Amino acid sequence: MRGLIIIVFFSIFALASLLIPAPMFPGSWFCAAIGQGIQEYISILSAVFNGIFYGSILWLIFIGLSRKLTK
Repeated sequence: MRGLIIIVFFSIFALASLLIPAPMFPGSWFCAAIGQGIQEYISILSAVFNGIFYGSILWLIFIGLSRKLTK
């Protein structure tokens, strides 16, 4: 169940990063730090970084809330 939750959060933020035309932190920051050699993949990598970052944060919040509610 917990694995499914992180996959859902990752997918939501990765898709949102691809659809929003403005660069989002931290994906745009990571791609700028990597360099110009990946220019054709920058939007996909930015979406993956954002999905991992924001998905992990929401997953940790979800896990913390679910533990408090079960106690």
